[in-house]
Amino acid sequence: MGVASVTLMTLGDVWRPPKPFGAGVPEVQPFHALVRWDGGWYGEIAQNGYWIAPGQQSPVAYFPLYPLLVRALGLLGIGRWFAGPLISFAAGVAALLLFARWASRVKPGVGAAAMPLLLLWPFAEYLFGVMYSDALFLALALGAFTALEEDHPVLATLLGALATATRPVAPGLVLGLVVRSLERRRLAGAPLRFVDVLPAAAGLGLAAYMAFLFVKFGDPLAFAHVQGAPGWDQPPGWEAWLKVWWFKELFPRSAPLVAIRLVGHALATLGGLALIVPTFKRLGLGYGVYVLIVLGLPALASKDFHSLGRYLMAAFPLFLTFATVLEPRPKLRAAWLVASGLALAALSVALGMGGYVA
Repeated sequence: MGVASVTLMTLGDVWRPPKPFGAGVPEVQPFHALVRWDGGWYGEIAQNGYWIAPGQQSPVAYFPLYPLLVRALGLLGIGRWFAGPLISFAAGVAALLLFARWASRVKPGVGAAAMPLLLLWPFAEYLFGVMYSDALFLALALGAFTALEEDHPVLATLLGALATATRPVAPGLVLGLVVRSLERRRLAGAPLRFVDVLPAAAGLGLAAYMAFLFVKFGDPLAFAHVQGAPGWDQPPGWEAWLKVWWFKELFPRSAPLVAIRLVGHALATLGGLALIVPTFKRLGLGYGVYVLIVLGLPALASKDFHSLGRYLMAAFPLFLTFATVLEPRPKLRAAWLVASGLALAALSVALGMGGYVA
């Protein structure tokens, strides 16, 4: 599926090549098709580091682990626009392998059925080489929870700390790991150990980035404050909470493709939110807490639901919950996989053409 998605993105790029998204983006395929939108920011950080321009968009919005890895490959002579897609593709493969391992442990009878739901998710192209940090975060988060399920809390904490240095979801990951750790000990009827609360230290990844921002710019929350810059226009407040921007963009009339994007992300968000309660019931308190925060916070903060379809992959337990819901409904499952796969193909081509997909 990864090869198919990359091929479709490349075909879209060849058919209608967009303007380059960063200086020096190579014309070599498929790399030219995989550097899109936020990829330009990651390439900027890898080459020039972090900076802030008051009242403007700036790279502090993007967490450091992914661009640090891009820079590390640069020390080996691999250009940033090649390094980013290579890291993303490798992380995506690792994430899928870890998802299969994790799901089979949490729900042995249903775990295998969850894999196609993630693999064919309409925004899964971001796991297959696109120069974004989503694949890296998913691999690290899955690694942390898998290590926890296999009773390796130290490894879970280390991977969790790397994950919180990749994307701003530390509260969900830290609480999810801690609650799941305590929940496992309770279910086993075993006494608590110190290492059972060690995953609380997974927040050190976020803490390290905040310390860096404080020392360099005097603002440990610069990554959040910059969201209100023109172009992003996502300051916290009631307009974002009530999705005023979404209604303004959609009504009275918007371009058809814009409307599809706005409605599509909104439906994906609502579908994910609808699976949170079943996740509490079917997978336990720890995973319920995790998905509630990892999906709930961006759903609340987003002005128009944009990118929520991509963010939903970080709430990976939802795919296992969805598999349990579809298990007694094989016809509905088959129909969903066909529709989801077609949407994935269409969005892969659109992204290759430079479309603002997620």
